[in-house]
Amino acid sequence: MTTTVIIELNKLDADPRNVRKTYDPAKIAELAANIDAEGVLQNLVVRAGEKRGRYYVTAGERRRKALLLLLEQGKIAKNHPVECKVRDGANATETSLSENIFREDMHPVDQFEAFSVMADGGKSIADIAAHFSVTEIIVRRRLALAKVSPRLLELHRDGAMTFEQLSAFTVCDDHERQEQVWDNLPGWDRHAHRIKSNLVTGEVASTDRRVKLIGGLDAYEQAGGAVRRDLFDDQGGGYVLDVALLDKLASEQLDAVASPYREQGWKWVETAFARPDWIFNIPRIYPEEVELSAEDQADHDALVSERDELGELIDNDLADDDAEQRVAEIDKRLDEISKKTEAYHPDDMARSGVIVFVNHSGKAETAIGIVREEDEPEETADDNNDGTGGGEAVAVGAGSSEAEERSPKFTHPQAPIEVLTAKKTAALRVELAHNPDVALAAVVHAMLLRISYGGLVSEQSALQVTLTHERMGKWIKQPADCAASVAFENLQENYGHKIPGNPADLFDWCLAQSREELLSLLAYAAAHAVNAVEVKYSDRRNGIEQANQLGRALKVDMTDWFETTADSYFSHINRRGIEQAVLEAQGPDAALAVSAASKKAEAVLVAERRIKGSGWLPAPVRIAADPNGEAEAEAQSFPMAAE
Repeated sequence: MTTTVIIELNKLDADPRNVRKTYDPAKIAELAANIDAEGVLQNLVVRAGEKRGRYYVTAGERRRKALLLLLEQGKIAKNHPVECKVRDGANATETSLSENIFREDMHPVDQFEAFSVMADGGKSIADIAAHFSVTEIIVRRRLALAKVSPRLLELHRDGAMTFEQLSAFTVCDDHERQEQVWDNLPGWDRHAHRIKSNLVTGEVASTDRRVKLIGGLDAYEQAGGAVRRDLFDDQGGGYVLDVALLDKLASEQLDAVASPYREQGWKWVETAFARPDWIFNIPRIYPEEVELSAEDQADHDALVSERDELGELIDNDLADDDAEQRVAEIDKRLDEISKKTEAYHPDDMARSGVIVFVNHSGKAETAIGIVREEDEPEETADDNNDGTGGGEAVAVGAGSSEAEERSPKFTHPQAPIEVLTAKKTAALRVELAHNPDVALAAVVHAMLLRISYGGLVSEQSALQVTLTHERMGKWIKQPADCAASVAFENLQENYGHKIPGNPADLFDWCLAQSREELLSLLAYAAAHAVNAVEVKYSDRRNGIEQANQLGRALKVDMTDWFETTADSYFSHINRRGIEQAVLEAQGPDAALAVSAASKKAEAVLVAERRIKGSGWLPAPVRIAADPNGEAEAEAQSFPMAAE
């Protein structure tokens, strides 16, 4: 039985049976502002407490906390009357669970329409935010949906478009253009970033390396450039409208870095907005070691001695306030002196050059000592043609087994197979890089295949120990969206700082390393050679199975590296494949919901919702089980009867 009563705020306590334990202070503050403006619109549900006259709040703890915040702010009294529904305490947990699970947030388009009515009525952004208990940025983002075509709003309301896709259209207010972009993009390529790039043709995103180089959109605006802001970018991003000005500012930054090199005697010095790919396949020259002058050596020794003394004082809390600043100055000066221990020979500089470019992080980076073909004397040009450019490594392919060929089940199209197995390769690489023992075994295995057996048996290894490194860029178009690619790139950056810049120094450097460090380097190097990409035509079928062996040895859990979503999988296969995936992962009822979808775009969204959190993976990205292990397990389960 439920009765409604008025209870004073200071007689309400948190219910220990409430299933919600975590509360966001910012959200509580927003709710308090809403209650201050509108009052408590929904009664709290309470049960009798252990002490006479006190009550536990079974449902409505957020409202109680918001009221307590208003009390703390002096806006209400401690005996503030609160309207409550009193229920039997026997079902307190079930009541709390029901309120938290079955509560549904307001649809974004419904929010937009409600906010618009209030805005048209003269309400400020702050008033609307307080009324609906949301942040002001949420109000601004919902009101920005006014730029979107009504037809596209309805598509989102009907579930045929995600909110991320819908929000992408707010960068443009041309409804006809918006609809044209949506209709012309293939279903598998309707990513938010693709929608934005099609709508802002001729504009440059704030994530562009040139924008980062000059110091961001603020620096560009200070130079007089116009910007289109993106309200749905949490980083305050937007788009550069004057690309010519951006290029001018970026070129000035690069020229400032390149200027000292132009005065040093290099044959040529160039700048570029991105690192040229061709610099990987041509020779370079490296500096020679030189002795410091007596003056510089004395300066170096004195600075090192002073730094050691200051370090000891700092460690013992005896240093004055300027000690750390002085240490920083000493380190800077020591770096300057250290650069004098290496020098390029004038003859080498006269036949090579320098490229200053913008790296992925938006920093100016310099490649020194580049020797182009035209820089070499004519008689030695042919001698340097040693094949270092190399051809691309033979990629991997796999055919279906005879049983699979007879089966009517869905067969993956080739393009998704290559993308998925490329991501599997990326995951195998990063896992191998973290496991030196397995890496050592894998490399030894591949080497023995090559030196002990004839024919093509060496192709039975997933490691291309020549050492061939297949770049995944042709398949993984957005490396930032692939967790394994990001992790492997971080490894490359970390190891890149360890290894000497001059390859002539590398062997001696390796000799000086510990066994543990060499094993780690071996694992890191071996990881570059992993290739489990299944391309259409290849004779490396056995290498694919060895890649699975490798994955099992590494105990790779591909759910750590790949999540099955609309963008990563469902948008790239046909409806039959979508239905079969959901059937395999969640059963017939879930598959029926997919088949009931009228359009593929809707089926993709339904499948994504059904699969989310299940851990299901497409076959090409899985680490296949050991067939011998399965056979042994089956034999143990069904032993032969004794005669």
